Amino acid sequence: MNRRLALLVLAQGLFLTNNICFMAINGLVGLALAPRPWMATLPICAYVAGGALMARLVGRHQLRFGRRRGFQIGLLVALASCAIALFSVLQHSFWGVVLATLVAGYYNANAALYRFAATELVAPAQRERAISWVLGGGCLGAVIGPALARLSRDLLVTPFAGAYLLLIAVALAGLLLISLIDFPALAQPRPGEGGRSSAELARQPVFLVAVAASALGYGVMNLLMAATPIAMGQCGLPFGDAGTVLQWHVLGMFVPSFFTGGLIRRFGVLRVMSVGVALNLGCVAFALAGQDFAHFLGALLLLGVGWNFLYIGGTTLFTQAYRPEEKTRAQGLMDTGVYATMTLTSFSSGALVTTGGWQWMNLASLLPIALCAAALAGLAWAQRPASR
Repeated sequence: MNRRLALLVLAQGLFLTNNICFMAINGLVGLALAPRPWMATLPICAYVAGGALMARLVGRHQLRFGRRRGFQIGLLVALASCAIALFSVLQHSFWGVVLATLVAGYYNANAALYRFAATELVAPAQRERAISWVLGGGCLGAVIGPALARLSRDLLVTPFAGAYLLLIAVALAGLLLISLIDFPALAQPRPGEGGRSSAELARQPVFLVAVAASALGYGVMNLLMAATPIAMGQCGLPFGDAGTVLQWHVLGMFVPSFFTGGLIRRFGVLRVMSVGVALNLGCVAFALAGQDFAHFLGALLLLGVGWNFLYIGGTTLFTQAYRPEEKTRAQGLMDTGVYATMTLTSFSSGALVTTGGWQWMNLASLLPIALCAAALAGLAWAQRPASR
């Protein structure tokens, strides 16, 4: 692994530290401050909604300012959003927390492009492996994020306010790392040669399936992960147990990254993504079997590995759907689809878990899993004549 890719892996780890800490505490902060219990996951919903709203803008900023400057802007937004969240929690302002997480959505969409930037730091033959390694940096977040949430719970007078203070330091560390990476210049489209339009890109079967698999896989993962701390609290399990479950879930998300790229090269991207669908089904079956610590742990671990296969597979498949001059437009479209789906599942998560309960949430997740399976089967069938 070259130096620039190694620094990007570390930056990804800090980004996931932010994400996982947000997921671990924002639902509980929302539950404590929200006017109605079903609004508890609105801060999580706002985080991904901000990503959906700003993904296209992030793509334009990347094209205009370049990778390094664009990523630096994202980290400055992360600093500002954590400061707003800290102030809002200290003031017991629910809508202030929602605003802070909405602003943080820019950083969420911005840092999501680390996986695409990784492919620009290596030779074309190493593209799958580079995506895997950068997403594997999330293992750092799996260790630091839940630990940071646990240790900072009572750091300040208001519960969990200290987490936002520590996340400011995390963003500063990420800013330093990104500043040390020299990214290649992005291809600038010439006048009249900007590539295909968004509509033309979206009409490609490969484009549609890559986006659908990534969005639905992320949506199911977000639906269940966002509600896990609340569901475990409803079952009488302590917050420490929820932190442990999230930690193993995130390890399941990112530890396989170190060999997912090799599996894709050996068995093909569609087969690996199909295994991801099967693991999601296994998660639901495990969750429906019981509501003790072991069942939460097993279900979320399977969910994490399933997400890994779908997301890395979807990202790899997606790189076949655009030309160099269409890169930022296509990547913005993909992340808009992913974050829009996550917004819906984040909102549904709080409503389902506080009204229907954990079992109904898992049953509801079968629909997007089935849609993802159908999309993969359709593309595999469409490619059969070409392979013959």
